[in-house]
Amino acid sequence: MSHNYFSLSFLFLFLLLATQPCHRILTEAAGGGRWQLLQKSIGITAMHMQLLNNDRVVIFDRTDFGISNLSLPEGQCRDDPNELVIKTDCTAHSAEYDALTNKFRPLRVLTNVWCSSGAVTPDGRLIQTGGFNDGERQVRVFSPCSSTNCDWQEVGNGLKARRWYATNHILPEGNQVIIGGRRQFSYEFYPKTGAADLYSLPFLVQTDDRNIENNLYPFVFLNVDGNLFIFANNRAILFDYKLGKVVKTYPEIPGGDPRSYPSTGSAVLLPLKKLQATNIEAEVLVCGGAPKGSYVQAKKGNFVKALDTCGRIKITDPNPKWTMENMPHSRVMGDMILLPNGNVLIINGASAGTAGWEFGRNPVLNPVLYNPDKAIGSRFESLNPTTIPRMYHSTAILLRDGRVLVGGSNPHIYYNFTGVLFPTELSLEAFYPPYLDSQNNNLRLTIVSPASKAKIGYAQKLLVRFKVAGRLDTNTVSVTMIAPSFTTHSFSMNQRLLVLENEKVTNVGTATYNVEVTAPRSPNIAPPGYYLLYVVHQDIPSEGIWVQIV
Repeated sequence: MSHNYFSLSFLFLFLLLATQPCHRILTEAAGGGRWQLLQKSIGITAMHMQLLNNDRVVIFDRTDFGISNLSLPEGQCRDDPNELVIKTDCTAHSAEYDALTNKFRPLRVLTNVWCSSGAVTPDGRLIQTGGFNDGERQVRVFSPCSSTNCDWQEVGNGLKARRWYATNHILPEGNQVIIGGRRQFSYEFYPKTGAADLYSLPFLVQTDDRNIENNLYPFVFLNVDGNLFIFANNRAILFDYKLGKVVKTYPEIPGGDPRSYPSTGSAVLLPLKKLQATNIEAEVLVCGGAPKGSYVQAKKGNFVKALDTCGRIKITDPNPKWTMENMPHSRVMGDMILLPNGNVLIINGASAGTAGWEFGRNPVLNPVLYNPDKAIGSRFESLNPTTIPRMYHSTAILLRDGRVLVGGSNPHIYYNFTGVLFPTELSLEAFYPPYLDSQNNNLRLTIVSPASKAKIGYAQKLLVRFKVAGRLDTNTVSVTMIAPSFTTHSFSMNQRLLVLENEKVTNVGTATYNVEVTAPRSPNIAPPGYYLLYVVHQDIPSEGIWVQIV
């Protein structure tokens, strides 16, 4: 990175601090990684993002922000008599970003997608559900295409209940479950299954704080036994969604502070390993959030310091217990992204306040790397800071080449660019984790085969061929697969990393090798669909390829 880049970065920070004395920006001396501004403006703020199998990212915010800075194609408008702000709107509130060409184009949504949720079907379509006002029971489908003609298709009243701030998860059967939402203590499926359309979930009543809630956008992960781990507020259960039965109740996270919206921490299911074993271990990591009462205090103008703790729990243990750790600094509204080498990137957010309009303070500009395989006390590493605060309504997702796409930030009811602490942010950045540093080029492998979008069966033996520029250490080669996430409000839904069992690495030519691995044995471990496959060497991942588990 050039000297001029650092000079401009720190000049920006100095000017921002000097002109905004009523808040501070949290940054610190840090390690690796670098930032690149991709687009100064895509015309909308990136409240929701999903990477599709053509390397394009579907982005959207909400339709009642007012007019956006991205026009729909000539002649197109959205006429909506139910709209609360503009009845006839000729601007876009969704966009498709091409990560390969760094170009974007407008998309047209017909109803309000504000604070909604989604998941990708096994055949690669994005199913997006719910929202606000006339969008609260809608289902919207986006089918990826190689042209620029694909756009949103809407299914009216595709949901049984209003879903606003809900969570979606792909199931082993290939359909998806939609859980919770504001004042919705239930779950349902899409497409519909069985005789009933709506199923009660009392756990959401039990974790609901009156007038504050703190159980919205619950953290949901498919456990390796086929049940759902559901975390809301400060507690979690293991839930059999077929029988509607709580299988296990986990202990409250130590300290008892809430971690889900609006206290808004984040969570990941840590990498799954030994996938052919009969007793695979699964661990969940929950980081950040806001202490009890923070939301009420923020309404009064008192912005409480965010939590700096992470809780880690083996959800497959017969007697599971939380292990607590401390992050380098406090963080609320942070995103947690699984990287191809199994590390977790914690990025975006603030060190005080909560989620909600104008309720966050003290942006945290430094991403943090978490290595789950190191000993407690040495797992966190602070990385180089961005210059752009990413507050409420920010997002981050992994791209196929290993970069992390970062966008969003709008803590205002409308687009607001002047006279505010944190102006509406329309830019897109890429964060390059340290494994993308040029000094690692000789270690980085290049996948030769299988071909992109190859179909893989469960428990199938898979031969992955790759090339290496430098010397290969066969003992450090692994193959990982990642299910891309639907990310919004600091939670990456459906995010999942699998470490495939490596049987042997063999040399088959000049700087060319084969590694034989075994695909996951069950859809409980890896639901059907598209995944990014990487070969990792000495902690440095290759560029990924798309594969489809069928």
